[in-house]
Amino acid sequence: MITKKITFLLVFLSFFAGVFAQKSDKQAKGKEKIYYVKIETSYGDMVVKLYNETPNHRDNFLKLVKDGTYNDLLFHRVINQFMIQGGDPNSRTAKPGQMLGDGELGYTLPAEFVPGLFHKRGALAAARQGDDVNPQKASSSCQFYLVQGNVWTPDRLAMMESRMGRKFTDEQVKCYTSIGGTPWLDGEYTVFGEVVEGLDVIDKIAAVTCDPMNRPIEDVKMKMSIIK
Repeated sequence: MITKKITFLLVFLSFFAGVFAQKSDKQAKGKEKIYYVKIETSYGDMVVKLYNETPNHRDNFLKLVKDGTYNDLLFHRVINQFMIQGGDPNSRTAKPGQMLGDGELGYTLPAEFVPGLFHKRGALAAARQGDDVNPQKASSSCQFYLVQGNVWTPDRLAMMESRMGRKFTDEQVKCYTSIGGTPWLDGEYTVFGEVVEGLDVIDKIAAVTCDPMNRPIEDVKMKMSIIK
């Protein structure tokens, strides 16, 4: 009788151990991997987290990083208190003073506007052509920008809401009135990541001396790699 009870208990425990193991495997498989990319510059390094909510932009960016597309390209458009922009493939061999910003890879990406992803300080977003030639707001294949922006007072933000005809969420208000950002770009350009390390590097690059076309007088090169 004792032997039978012990055997039954072992079978019982083995059954539930198998159930819990299967449940854990399913939970693990259900979690999407989060991808991080390191952006190296002469002003320091940044780490950006890519959002899984924007899979097309995430996968495109990862492919370009893996292929080395961004290595030795420039932050070619820098506007203090606004953003730093890079990724123009023509910038790799650009001469001093050469106008940049028109370089592409021959395709665009459909916009991926996601509620909850917005232009807070440190946001990674896709550049694009203007509405006059791009009413779908399709994103550039390769050009991107990192938001610096300003801190907004509640009154100024309320005025922006009225002008835009939209209501910011509590999270947006909290971010824009504390760490800052560029709220007027929300819903206009696809946000697909954010800087999680090295925010001060944006400030350092944004403060460099630029020519009348907002290109830094001294080249600011980048190098990217996927963090394993």
